[in-house]
Amino acid sequence: MLNGLKQKAIVKPGGIVEICSPELPAGATVEVIVLLESPPEYSEKPLTSFLGSAKGNFATPEEVDKFIRQERDAWEF
Repeated sequence: MLNGLKQKAIVKPGGIVEICSPELPAGATVEVIVLLESPPEYSEKPLTSFLGSAKGNFATPEEVDKFIRQERDAWEF
């Protein structure tokens, strides 16, 4: 029967990975698979470049004022 053990570890200098667990009995034969996490991809665009880019958002206060004026003008009294 196979039992699994999942741990995160930090690679030490020289590419050394150390796994310590009381679940690992001395002398047992184990198979180790190392999955290297890729670093997160960051956008090089500044966050301010996203302002007003989504549907329903406004890039400037003037656009907001214009929209509100149009909405008010559409109201029936």
